[in-house]
Order: sequence, then structure tokens, then C-alpha cells
Amino acid sequence: METLKYEYENPKMKSKLILCDDLVKHASLLRDKTLYKFIWITDGEVELIINHERLTFKANEIVSLSNLHHLKMGKINGRYRTMMFNSRFYHIVDNDSEVYCNGLLFNGSLDIISFHVRDEDYHKLDRLKDVFIEELTTRDAMQDEMLRLILKRAIILCCRLARYKLGISPRRCQRFEALRHFHALVDEHFREKKQVQDYADMLNKSPKTLANILTYYHQPPAIKVIHNRIIAEAERLLYYTSKSSKEISIMLGFEDHASFARFFKNMTGHSATEFRNNVKHLVLEVA
Repeated sequence: METLKYEYENPKMKSKLILCDDLVKHASLLRDKTLYKFIWITDGEVELIINHERLTFKANEIVSLSNLHHLKMGKINGRYRTMMFNSRFYHIVDNDSEVYCNGLLFNGSLDIISFHVRDEDYHKLDRLKDVFIEELTTRDAMQDEMLRLILKRAIILCCRLARYKLGISPRRCQRFEALRHFHALVDEHFREKKQVQDYADMLNKSPKTLANILTYYHQPPAIKVIHNRIIAEAERLLYYTSKSSKEISIMLGFEDHASFARFFKNMTGHSATEFRNNVKHLVLEVA
């Protein structure tokens, strides 16, 4: 069966937008660490190895991954489509007021964001694929902006699906926006701000109000969210770089290496060295 791959690139701006349904054949896309990804399982089931965890997703599930998530393909017993773009094509943070997805669809935590495509939304997303292809093959001065408009619509549709999964109604929107902004702030400031009070102040809320919002949406306590984000970054640096534990402790804003070592052991049950040795075996298994 012929595979689908359409790519738009503006060499001057270094911006990229890609549609692809075979990431095994086009493995260079997996090595591009600038790309945000939507992976839509359209049939059967597909195993994705995200960071160092194997996860299986089934038909009509969409997975959204930030550029921080490392992706490899596992067992494929179905079909999928992938839409990818970099921040030079569309900047999630700078354009958050347009699509309201930062902290909802994309964040740097180890928690993987996925949601189900409802029957009434299936054809909307399917039609967007055809419009994308039409515009990707139309070369003129307006192509860049047309593709950006279509991408925005796709992101907004996915935001609606993610909100539906969380049970977000218009009446609950204000409370949910505080939750979304909290996750976005943690993503931005976790290296230098590690106390709940810091984030409550930035949200103009008390720590108790923030705790109530997190509880309402069945989220972990605020300090757990902050710690999970720090651990996610620590594990990525240990897994994908050769930086020493001491170097990583400095990058993550710890006062000294001993504080980082205690924190990592308390959170994971392993020392940084043990974690790095364990994941080497996972790399060999995946290869």
C-alpha cells in the first residue's frame, strides 16, 4: 500500500509542517526533536514507545506529543496518520490565545495526553486531511498562511476532544483555564520555581484555591505536578544525553548535587546511575 507523506518547509523561516502515515519508513522525522506531533490511530492498534515507555493505542485515539517527547515505533497492527509541525511554523506558547492548547495538549511531563475521536468529529478531522493535502500541493504566496489556518483548526478540534474527555463545559471554563495555565507555568518555570506558593502567586490565587481546582479535576496535588515535571526532565537528560548527574542537577536548579540525588531517589526509587544503567537495556530491546 502506498504511504502518505506531504511536507511543507519554508527554508528562510525554517518552518515545517508534515503529514505522514508511515514513521517507520520516514524515520528521519522521529529524529527531528523540533516537531510537535498528533498521531491519530485510524484502524487496529499501534504501539508507541514514548520516552522509555511502551504504550498501545487503539482505533480512534489521538495522541498529542510535544517536541520534548522522544518517540519510537513499536508493533504496528493497524493504521495511523501523523501531523507534525515545529514552533517556527506555529508557536504554541505565543499563539495560546488563538487555540488554548498550551498545558492541555502539549506539556513536558511524563504523562501522555490522549483522547478519543467521537463519531461526530471523525469526518471533520478526515476532511481536514484532504484540505491539508490540497493546500500542501498548491504553491503560491498565500500557501504558508492557508496551511497555518488549517493547522489551527485541527488543534482547536483536538482541544475540544480533550476538553470533552475531561468533562469541561462552558460553565466550568474559567476554573479549567486556571488549571491549564498552572500546567503551562510549571512547564516554563520548573527549573527555578519549585514551591506551590510560587505558582499560586503567578495565578493570583491562594495555594488552597489551586489545590481545590486540582482536586476538582482529579489531578495530583500541585507539589506532585511540579516534582513530576522535574523528574521528567531529569529522566530525559539521563536517558538521551551523556551529561553527568552533577551537570543535570545544576541544569535543573538544585542547590547542590546531593539535594538532586536525594530527590531523584525519593521520586523514582533508584539512583540516577541505576536509572541510566537500566534504560540502556531498554534501548537494546527497542533496537
